[in-house]
Amino acid sequence: MTNVVELKVGLHCEECIKKILKAIKKLEDIETYNVDTQLNKVIVTGNVTTEEVIRVLQKIGKSASAWEEAQLDC
Repeated sequence: MTNVVELKVGLHCEECIKKILKAIKKLEDIETYNVDTQLNKVIVTGNVTTEEVIRVLQKIGKSASAWEEAQLDC
């Protein structure tokens, strides 16, 4: 089943983005991924859950939250 996972993640520099992309690429069953530096948004599609992607990002020291939750905080 294909899910679209949208997360708010701090994208401070090119090095952060590289780390995030490297971590996401290691996830199994992903189809596409994208980083929007303007919105600090990471989008992953594939057979993954929001929790799985957040866990992978937390392992590399990045805090992430579901995009819907992030929008409610504004």
